[in-house]
Amino acid sequence: MYDTVLLPTDGASSTNAVVEHALDVAARRDASVHVLYVVDDRPFTLLPDDRVESVADGLRREGEDALADAASALAEEGVDVTTGMRTGTPTQEILAAVEDRGADLVVMGTRGDDPTQNLLGSTAQKVVTLSPVPVLTVGIEDAADATTAAGAAAPNTD
Repeated sequence: MYDTVLLPTDGASSTNAVVEHALDVAARRDASVHVLYVVDDRPFTLLPDDRVESVADGLRREGEDALADAASALAEEGVDVTTGMRTGTPTQEILAAVEDRGADLVVMGTRGDDPTQNLLGSTAQKVVTLSPVPVLTVGIEDAADATTAAGAAAPNTD
């Protein structure tokens, strides 16, 4: 059912939970994973022309690190993985990658924004609404909170 999983990442450490979900799906289905990083160029319009290239270079370096981290975690578990970087509006680039890569499933993180507070919607909300393929969203704040809570609840053995 799922042969190609698209895994958009922003490189945040909290996306480890998202990578784990993509790994689980890919391993169970013998699917490949395409890890995607999108350099969001929307803020560039607010920058002076002489700063755009240095900011873009910094974002591309962050993207390369994010791609390498996710790809390494997947490859270590024997998953066939490819990576790619795009520049543009994240939602549009993720949806274009679904088509270009022939993805059957998107696995991405969400911060669980309250739609009544976020009238424009998050990238994940937009992808879920517009994607022609299923989207598995992973609450990354919940994963981070659960890890913190588990650590806080651990008994003191000193």
